[in-house]
Amino acid sequence: MRAIRFEKTGGPEVLEVVDIDTPTPGPGQVLVRHKAIGLNFIDTYHRSGLYPVKLPCIPGGEAAGEVEAVGEGVGRFKVGDRVAYAGGFGAYAEANVVPEARLVHVPEGLDVKDAAAALLKGMTAEFLLRRTYPVKAGETILVHAAAGGVGQIMVQWAKALGAEVIATVGTDEKAKRARELGADHVIILGQQDVAEEVRRITGGKGVPVAYDSVGKATFEGTLKSVARRGLLVSFGNASGPPDPVPPGRLAQAGSICMTRPTLFDYIATPEELDATAAALWDVMLSGAVKIKVGQTFPLAEARQAHEALEGRATTGSTLLIP
Repeated sequence: MRAIRFEKTGGPEVLEVVDIDTPTPGPGQVLVRHKAIGLNFIDTYHRSGLYPVKLPCIPGGEAAGEVEAVGEGVGRFKVGDRVAYAGGFGAYAEANVVPEARLVHVPEGLDVKDAAAALLKGMTAEFLLRRTYPVKAGETILVHAAAGGVGQIMVQWAKALGAEVIATVGTDEKAKRARELGADHVIILGQQDVAEEVRRITGGKGVPVAYDSVGKATFEGTLKSVARRGLLVSFGNASGPPDPVPPGRLAQAGSICMTRPTLFDYIATPEELDATAAALWDVMLSGAVKIKVGQTFPLAEARQAHEALEGRATTGSTLLIP
């Protein structure tokens, strides 16, 4: 089968197309034949070396397709089942062996390509909005990168929860998309001061929670946007890691709390994984959250896909198609 592999860390040019043997599932494992592979920013962190990985590495932790074979002891899945997974490595390939405990069923009525485009990003939105900080109706929240894959889902889901959403984007075109998704207020980075706009919109109070996946470029403005005793959720580094924050800064900003959560601490058990995925499938099937696949690339063009993602030239979710 074909796969994408890197033998050293670096820029998108380290990604290479290789031919390898199709793996065989062992005990408790399932072989998934991919229909679509999700592209996520964390893939670029692994490739660049920001998040160290064992080399050589086949990147990618999100895909959907059909069960082609099952290993000994597998009871939850059978050949032909439509499935999706998020986490681990090896998704940048035509097929992958996945532990049974990391797979979820894709329900009838849901396209497997939408599942691949949504699972990791949608489960991220779920834990951020419902568990890291349970967003309540009537609250005003700040969501950065609202036209990105996670951001688009967060805006829609937050509106379904009854929140007022202040969204940030990088361009006028992305601002239009954020408004289409339901954002109540849109701030264009580089054209407007985030903290000033947030304080103006909230009558000087700031927001009880701010979600920042951009990192270094937005961190200061995000911190200044959070209300007294509010929460800053830093969950990505699209522009690079933020500078270290002395604890005293949080006190000076109004006794702010800050967290750096990761999805996999929220789906650590099969029960948590199933519940999180079920919540996502429900909002998708109800129409409250619509998944936009902004662009697709053939699997062999993973390098170009990474270049587009890091160059902020993508909107919504991006798929690699085997």
